[in-house]
Amino acid sequence: MLRPPIATVSFIDEYCLLYRSVFSDVRFYECLHLGIVSPLPRKTLPEIAKLNGLKNGQSLHHFLRDAVWNVAQVEQFDYT
Repeated sequence: MLRPPIATVSFIDEYCLLYRSVFSDVRFYECLHLGIVSPLPRKTLPEIAKLNGLKNGQSLHHFLRDAVWNVAQVEQFDYT
């Protein structure tokens, strides 16, 4: 069972909500966005995973490699 998104930083939460229809499981999507805006000097998957309390970066790697989402759907997304 997929968990609902957790509250993070308000602008990231609002941004991620836009993509709920594209990504069925937002856990790793949230983690990646938090890592991108974090003060981490190196934005690697293992460092982003540690920042988010994950054991390692494998889950983020699998999300990027195996997530069920459609590139065309993301590119055609209406942000209005």
